[in-house]
Amino acid sequence: MHFPGRFAEQVLPEQIHRLSLSFLVDDLQVRRGGIGANIAFGMGVLGCNPVLVGAAGKDFDDYRSWLERHGVDCRGVHISETAQTARFVCTTDEDMSQIASFYAGAMAESRQIEIKPIVDQVGELDLVMISPDDPDAMIRHAQECRQRGYTFAVDPSQQLARMNGEQVREFLVGAKYLFSNDYEWELLLKKTGWTEAEVLDKVGMRITTLGEKGAEIIDRKGPVVHVTAVPELAKADPTGVGDAFRAGFLAGLSHGLDLERAAQLGSYIAVLVLETMGPQEWTFDAAEAVTRISGAFGPEAAQDIAAILPS
Repeated sequence: MHFPGRFAEQVLPEQIHRLSLSFLVDDLQVRRGGIGANIAFGMGVLGCNPVLVGAAGKDFDDYRSWLERHGVDCRGVHISETAQTARFVCTTDEDMSQIASFYAGAMAESRQIEIKPIVDQVGELDLVMISPDDPDAMIRHAQECRQRGYTFAVDPSQQLARMNGEQVREFLVGAKYLFSNDYEWELLLKKTGWTEAEVLDKVGMRITTLGEKGAEIIDRKGPVVHVTAVPELAKADPTGVGDAFRAGFLAGLSHGLDLERAAQLGSYIAVLVLETMGPQEWTFDAAEAVTRISGAFGPEAAQDIAAILPS
């Protein structure tokens, strides 16, 4: 939903202890989403073979068809007998600030999912990306990855508010990549009680998105890569922009790009989502991608990335 005003102008600091607000919105859009599905969709569009793992309701059939048409393997999706698919309800104001609520629904059953039977069915996995989900499921999947030797990445993001410090610490250990935005990174440090060096002693590297400032990749030795954001043509809706960056970044790595080029591809896919209403409503055109990547990062970057783009 869109609120044609500014949330900041509606909040009275002296009354924050009894906050009660209602916003008359001027638009309602119902879109497909979900972090795992958004990332898998983007990777599918970019020619990878993502396997979506999670729990959905019996209302998933239409969504399954959509994802499969865009290259996503949905054999890892558990269907609940009792709950609806999770819902994210978000209102965005004129400053692109957001107030949102999340209904977990069938997502709570994702803790019942084991990764190995999916691997047995679909074949060897390059990387298990554990995105925000039921916290118990996130921790269980990280534990299984460590036990079975699966390479994995962690992205606590929105669930940082729900998870306590002990849960976050257990979730991170052994991950090859840690994804977050800059605000979530600071919250993660506060929740865990660890320093940046202590976090990087537990994970391979962190990939932190910085909004309009781009993204940075840092490992134990210090900064590895900083990429700027691709200049936007418009700002339609920020929902799913971080998921899009992850999709482009992981697709780039999957296709053999180095970290910098993969992050640049992630930056481009992110801006496509920013310019579109809905996290899966964007379309991809290879020629346009090369032109805009060249303008943002130079012709050499465009040439390298063009080599792996689907035609």
